[in-house]
Amino acid sequence: MISFSLLDIIVILSFFVVLIGIGLYSSNKVKSSSDYLLAGRNVGLFLFVLINVSTWYGGILGVGEFTYRYGLLSWFTQGLPYYIFAFLFALFFAEKVRNSSLVTIPDKIRLVYGNTNANLTALVVFILVSPAPYLLMTSILIDQIFQIGYFYSLLISLILSGIYLIKGGFRANVFTDAFQFFVMFIGFIIILITAYLNYGGFEFLKQNLPSEHLRLTGSASNSFIIVWFLIALWTFADPGFHQRSFSAKNGKVAKWGIIISIFFWMLFDFLTTTTGLYAKASIPNLEQPLMAYPLLSEKILDEGLKGIFYIGMLATIISTLNSFLFLSATTLGKDFINVLIKNSDEKLLRKYVSISVLLSGFISILICMIIPSVVQIWYTLGSLFIPGVILAVVSAYYEKIRVNNKLMTAEIIIGISISSFWLLIRDYFSGTLLFEVEPMLVGLIAVLIIHIYGLIRVKTHNQA
Repeated sequence: MISFSLLDIIVILSFFVVLIGIGLYSSNKVKSSSDYLLAGRNVGLFLFVLINVSTWYGGILGVGEFTYRYGLLSWFTQGLPYYIFAFLFALFFAEKVRNSSLVTIPDKIRLVYGNTNANLTALVVFILVSPAPYLLMTSILIDQIFQIGYFYSLLISLILSGIYLIKGGFRANVFTDAFQFFVMFIGFIIILITAYLNYGGFEFLKQNLPSEHLRLTGSASNSFIIVWFLIALWTFADPGFHQRSFSAKNGKVAKWGIIISIFFWMLFDFLTTTTGLYAKASIPNLEQPLMAYPLLSEKILDEGLKGIFYIGMLATIISTLNSFLFLSATTLGKDFINVLIKNSDEKLLRKYVSISVLLSGFISILICMIIPSVVQIWYTLGSLFIPGVILAVVSAYYEKIRVNNKLMTAEIIIGISISSFWLLIRDYFSGTLLFEVEPMLVGLIAVLIIHIYGLIRVKTHNQA
């Protein structure tokens, strides 16, 4: 049982008040649809880095669990591959995305591959940017603090992340995330310094951790590591990366903003991974590793400091929750409702997205009630839907690797279908080598074969 002092509660409530205050104040600055959807496409380098770094994290309780269970393997699979692909995105996509002057990924797919593929991509994006996992994690912390029950914690979590988005849109998202950047770093710096002062440095970890926890690859198989690197390919089709690149003042801000962000991600990963190692070393037999960070804070942090650490965790999650909630709402309001109604009025578009903030939020609450597991939500959504859109998005920005529209439709549908089918039948191969093959890998192989066939057809046609 985790207890909170009056001082902790005051710190946490103050964070909520400031967060909502910043969100509502910045909402008053919204003057147009461009302001609402992309902060006027005028986000400078400093703000770009702050929001890019803070939005990148969200599954902080999952990071604590992964590090507690596997040690440095957590960084090797959840950090390193994303640095690599983020760097490649910065080099090869960021400026192209910004210079396209679009609003969403489906906008680009519509220009290159037509309406059918844009609609399919919009459906996939809507599913992949579900804020449900982050809503669930926020509600877990809210319930711990205030003991109000799961459902009411979900509702409060939605209010904390969505109330300012309805009026302020992406502009409110930008300024609340910039504030949360500082809070998340302060929270984890405090707990790591406290852990060091209480237990000592590397020698304590070396003496109290299983040896595989201090090996980069732990005891994981090569196939396990390869799959996690493949999952990081999602970076190229990450709607958040595209949204922030669309919003940048220019292409260079988008490019260098991502590159600079990598260094802050490395720093934050150092803080979170090391904190997870201290949790394992000092509390070796947790029944719920998901609670590694909260239980470490209960053990070593004084009154007030625990409150600061909790708002650090909350800021890490909510900065991603509100971003995904707005991405989800933008996809629903712009790429579905607006397209279906064939609206060209900017005021109506903004209204559709505003309403979609609420719709997306309530859909996420339903998902959390049906699948109350962060890992299961991530695994299911990522495994099934990422293969269908990766090559569609990449090829949309590079003409030489495009296929025809019908093949792209087949690629999206088959990629999702194959992954889903393998997920359903995989258990039948339990105990065999085939069981080790992840659904995402099967889907990626399928779409790669289709895409190569499409490129050969294009080349043959051009030579004829």
